[in-house]
Amino acid sequence: MSYYIHNVPGRLRLKSPVIKRNGNAADKLKKILSTMNGIATVDINLLTGSILINYNPKAANYKDIVSLLQRKGYFDTTKALTNDQYIHNAVSKAGHFASKAVFGSVVEKAFEGSALSLLAFLI
Repeated sequence: MSYYIHNVPGRLRLKSPVIKRNGNAADKLKKILSTMNGIATVDINLLTGSILINYNPKAANYKDIVSLLQRKGYFDTTKALTNDQYIHNAVSKAGHFASKAVFGSVVEKAFEGSALSLLAFLI
């Protein structure tokens, strides 16, 4: 799992392998964020490592939140995918699988029939 970040003013979602299946780290993270002015709620999904932070954009800056998490070792911006990068990667994987399926169908059609068809295809 890699790091992921998506921000809409007032709502910051992060994914971190540091939090995934780590209840102690999640509890410490909630305590750290509770000291920051402007943060309304923090929801953590231990199964996925997802952190959802709702904040008041007039009182807190998402860059300051991310910077705090990075300093405390919960997030690494150099390894983080943005929402656009995440979607691009998903679409690329889907395209790769689709092209494999098409190629597989073509090869299957070429080989269907008899052994003579196989020989003809190879020649």
